[in-house]
Amino acid sequence: MTGLKGRLLVAAPLLGDPNFERSVVFLLEHGEEGALGVVLNRPSELEVGEPLPEWRRFTGSPEVVFVGGPVSRSSVIALARLDRDLPSGAWEPVLDTVGVLDLTGDPDEVGAGVDALRVFAGYAGWGSGQLEEEIGEGAWYVVDAEPADAFTAAPDVLWHAVLKRQGGELARIARVPANPRLN
Repeated sequence: MTGLKGRLLVAAPLLGDPNFERSVVFLLEHGEEGALGVVLNRPSELEVGEPLPEWRRFTGSPEVVFVGGPVSRSSVIALARLDRDLPSGAWEPVLDTVGVLDLTGDPDEVGAGVDALRVFAGYAGWGSGQLEEEIGEGAWYVVDAEPADAFTAAPDVLWHAVLKRQGGELARIARVPANPRLN
């Protein structure tokens, strides 16, 4: 199974890894060498304006850096939704008008085409065959992403919202409480 770029991984309730409990991961790359994505629903307390003051005006609510995953938390990945073309090399498409933005560019020049921006510290990564194995074990549901998922103003309900819109069994899973023992 390859070619999941631009899709979502939604953590199954019994995944068992606290790094990914009830997480929604947007896959930026997926191929024979492995996969890389960012967790869309883990906002941090750090405001975007602290490390990247020149990019703050392009971010939506919440205006914080998100924890993109447990790998390389000192690295930064920015997702942007465009409303017009950017200079070559400034943006790499992932899904429709959503892609990875190069933050080394001039915000006044590059930012003019940015409709929405979200900044992530770290990422989620899998080696060759690792993600496919986890999917086969039932740890992840693979579903279609919507461009708005990456910029949701309500990341705390994204896991529920994505599962609910799938209908059927996944919509029922969205109602599973975080701790079934407290039900």
